[in-house]
Amino acid sequence: MAEAIQSLQVVFKLIGALTQTTDMSSPADVLNYDRTLVYGNGTGAGQANMWWHDQRTLGASATEDIDLAGSLVSVFGTTITLTSLKGVFVYASASNNAANNVNVTRPASNGTALFLAAGDGIALGPGEFFSWFTPAANGRTVTGGTVDLITLTNSAGTNSVTYDVFILGEVA
Repeated sequence: MAEAIQSLQVVFKLIGALTQTTDMSSPADVLNYDRTLVYGNGTGAGQANMWWHDQRTLGASATEDIDLAGSLVSVFGTTITLTSLKGVFVYASASNNAANNVNVTRPASNGTALFLAAGDGIALGPGEFFSWFTPAANGRTVTGGTVDLITLTNSAGTNSVTYDVFILGEVA
């Protein structure tokens, strides 16, 4: 029996109040903003059929490639070969040393088109996260051996860093 996503909701929510005290009043700008993407099982718009997640540690100055086509293994022991990337979430542990970032980048060779150009990316300090999800039918194309890598790097040579990673996509 093949794995199947029963349901997945990706929720982004901002709740807060910005206030100022004046002579006779306390005006407030109250914000309650949320967006939710709901995924069903499949390979079309608003669908995905595989995910992978892990908590990983990189030693000082270490780099690793997350290979989306053929090296990831599901919790059920299935080798995952994505054909489309639908979402990425990376969280740098709040307990990481402030001198060390977790850099999430598109490598120059075989990089998945998550970022605009090879070498583009984002540096995540302790407690920071990066999130990208799409409901589009095609997502970002993944092709084994040519367009299938996301690189994660520990930015400094002093301490190890820990990060959580979640990948959502489609397998053929």
